[in-house]
Amino acid sequence: MSTTPPPLSAERVRADVAELLGCDPTELTPETDLFDLGLDSVRIMGLVERWRAAGATGLEFADLAEQPELGRWTALVAGAGKSA
Repeated sequence: MSTTPPPLSAERVRADVAELLGCDPTELTPETDLFDLGLDSVRIMGLVERWRAAGATGLEFADLAEQPELGRWTALVAGAGKSA
């Protein structure tokens, strides 16, 4: 029995990041530097794979590592999940 993950949205990005950091999603702001909170490259790769599987097929590790702020990631990931 498989469950379809929620679509790529700002809420999903925030929830996925908060889950990895072990914090409440409401603690994260768009300006939050995720490296400062302890997010590392291994976890970023996990997010890349998770979000690619959910529709952000063009997402790359460097896209996230270059600017590790929640607002930037939300724009990249939620925008990538939308069809033109």
